[in-house]
Amino acid sequence: MFDARVILFIVLIISILVYKGGFDYMTNNNVTDLMNNLFIAEMADLLEKNDSIPAELYTKHNVKRGLRNSNGTGVVVGLTRVGSVVGYRVEDKEKIAVDGKLYYRGYDVEDLYNNFLEEKRFGFEEVTYLLLFGQLPTKSQLDDFTHLLGQRRDLPSGFARDMILVAPSSNIMNKLARSVLALYSYDANPDDTSIENVLRQSVELIGYFPALIAYAYQAKQSTYNNQSLILHYPIGELSTAENILRMIRPTGEFTELEARLLDLCLVLHAEHGGGNNSSFTTHLISSSGTDTYSAIAAACGSLKGPRHGGANIEVINMLKDLKSNVKDITDEKALKEYFIKILKKEAHDKKGLIYGLGHAIYTISDPRAKLLKGMAKQLANHKGLQEDYALCEFIETKVPDIYAEFTGQRKPMPANVDLYSGFVYMALNIPADIATPLFATARLSGWCAHRLEELIAGKKLMRPAYVGIQEHQKFVPLAERNYKRK
Repeated sequence: MFDARVILFIVLIISILVYKGGFDYMTNNNVTDLMNNLFIAEMADLLEKNDSIPAELYTKHNVKRGLRNSNGTGVVVGLTRVGSVVGYRVEDKEKIAVDGKLYYRGYDVEDLYNNFLEEKRFGFEEVTYLLLFGQLPTKSQLDDFTHLLGQRRDLPSGFARDMILVAPSSNIMNKLARSVLALYSYDANPDDTSIENVLRQSVELIGYFPALIAYAYQAKQSTYNNQSLILHYPIGELSTAENILRMIRPTGEFTELEARLLDLCLVLHAEHGGGNNSSFTTHLISSSGTDTYSAIAAACGSLKGPRHGGANIEVINMLKDLKSNVKDITDEKALKEYFIKILKKEAHDKKGLIYGLGHAIYTISDPRAKLLKGMAKQLANHKGLQEDYALCEFIETKVPDIYAEFTGQRKPMPANVDLYSGFVYMALNIPADIATPLFATARLSGWCAHRLEELIAGKKLMRPAYVGIQEHQKFVPLAERNYKRK
């Protein structure tokens, strides 16, 4: 019996010969590439077989998969003053659903948000100060801090050319992580983990991020999408939100409303407790005593994942796919049919997932989504996007019932921050490529606060335990090994 891959290999060779018209095409490189790909595919199957772990073994060894308890609550691995998330309470080991709350240094984020909205002023810089230093600034302290950030908007000399334009990436989060690592080489004192030095590095990174994401985006547009390369210098007197909009748009133009709404998005994304994946990554990496650039680059890598920060892009893509496949987005029957197709893995990305609903912590409501919903409605009325806003409301209010009807199971599925932030970014004409980098720009304030906290209060290498379950093997000399192929 021939191995299935050998047959596939023969078929591939014959197909290429027929298509290209003869043996002259079959160079050594072509054959080598095919053989290498065949070998890698077979080794991948072998790896999956040898690395698989039966689910029952996790129960047997009392392992908390995903650092989750059996009732869905997170395993407590540390203490933090930076931020806290309330999505449930536990009574007699049972998880009880409650309205969601988010606190920055003990302050309800809703109070901060409403104050910035009421006073019509930018709030992200104030929230950054609060997260870093643990208290709200006075007017003079905020002015000084904002001025300090403004002085850190320009990237080091030659950085944009040498580190971004010369080696662009098709993924902005990848380029962002690489840029953070590269900044190590531009720092005269990169490995000093004293609080004063790490604070200096943190402020510089927070100042640099708008330019990093904007230039990475423009480099991608030029290299991969054949667009004109247009770079705008950051302006120190402008807020983070204003600089971002100015630098990602070819004309550099934006309205005050657009900038204030983006600023409020940054405020709501700035922190989410120490247990979210990227903030935990920051604590974990920082506990080793490594440099700031390594810790923040690792956090960027975490946020890049579609199970974490990449979810906002998934919402944007889902909404775009829906609008291209449903002629009338006000037709609730057609919408229901579309979402059933998603659940059947017949529509969108064929994964059976509806993005923008549900959260690991929040059970009844995501406070960020509630606040963003009001912002989204204002923006919809301003830009004539009422039908698109109604579509998001349909997802929030109707899709949980569609899910329950289809699966026969009802579970908490509140709208999460990604649903309405996705809408806001679309309404602001912010490219999907920028959605997760914007998340990173906001969350950087929280990451830096958590890194400083770990250096001050942690002072112990994180070293969790894994249970080794592989049976002991008897060594077999190379000449005697004869494994059977599938």
